Amino acid sequence: MTLSTTRQATAPEILDRCRELVRPALAESVRRLHPWHAETAAFSLGWSGVDGSPVPGSQGKGVRQALAVLGAEAAGGSGLDGVTGAVAVELVHTFSLIHDDIMDGDETRRRRPTVWKAYGTGPAVLAGDALFALAVSTLAEVPGPSGPAAVRRLSEALGDLVHGQAQDLLFESRPWTGPEAVLAHEYRAMAAQKTGSLLGCSAALGAVLAGAPAATADALDRAGRHLGVAFQAVDDLLGIWGDPQLTGKPVHSDLRRLKKTLPVLAALSSRHPAARQLEAVLTGAGPLDETGLRRTAGLVDEAGGRRATVAEAREHLRAARACLDGVDLAEGARGDLLTLIPFLVDRTG
Repeated sequence: MTLSTTRQATAPEILDRCRELVRPALAESVRRLHPWHAETAAFSLGWSGVDGSPVPGSQGKGVRQALAVLGAEAAGGSGLDGVTGAVAVELVHTFSLIHDDIMDGDETRRRRPTVWKAYGTGPAVLAGDALFALAVSTLAEVPGPSGPAAVRRLSEALGDLVHGQAQDLLFESRPWTGPEAVLAHEYRAMAAQKTGSLLGCSAALGAVLAGAPAATADALDRAGRHLGVAFQAVDDLLGIWGDPQLTGKPVHSDLRRLKKTLPVLAALSSRHPAARQLEAVLTGAGPLDETGLRRTAGLVDEAGGRRATVAEAREHLRAARACLDGVDLAEGARGDLLTLIPFLVDRTG
């Protein structure tokens, strides 16, 4: 893609460029899998249907791929330096989505059946495991000193990711109120690990593979973790108020599952009278019907949950930018990162 040197590329252009750079290596990596796992992975990546027939276009933005490529460029290297890291993080991300859908019992993703729904739980678990192993081996094969450093970065991120996932699952069994209730700061820590760890790792891996000093990689990692909290906050908003035609999930999907998300936790912690009404609804017996879901969403909004979540996202975006400002980065890649960061959060699906 040839872009004018007189203007900053748009976020979709940046994502397209990075996907085009990474796709051949990612496809080659997937072909190394057992044919059964390769078929399942191709379906999860949006490349094919359940019958294996090709699906034109891309089903995902390739956010983590882009961050790895831009991390390499920000460190003064070529985008090609970050491709192996981009492949590894995309494999991990795909593995995490497959397993996450199983744990949550979600039947659709991106308006298609989830992997476990299309292929069965056993094959989905195996495919996720295969992707996990392939991601690690992909980085372990990188020659020179950057390979071991990259593997360590990915290993730390994987540890944080599963820790955050465990916390998210444990939140489900904790009460809405009282001394055992989930607090907002606990939720932020969970989001930084579950969502932010891999975003931060993506950008840091690109820098490591381009030979950047640890301080540069650390700054990119911190920026990605802040971006992860902002990303999760917006995801929580979409889980209550998102348009099903854009999100691919039913309206009020998170409320339907009584999932502890930031808008609800923020609303419950407010002093608005609607917070007490919300508390009564959430602690009541039985699932919510459509009328109850609409009323509950209204109470969350009235008690300030939506407003507080938007403010949280904006605050972490500011923190992510500050991380980038605190380190010496190549100007072109810095501009691309600053363009991409708000775009990833200002979304509708």
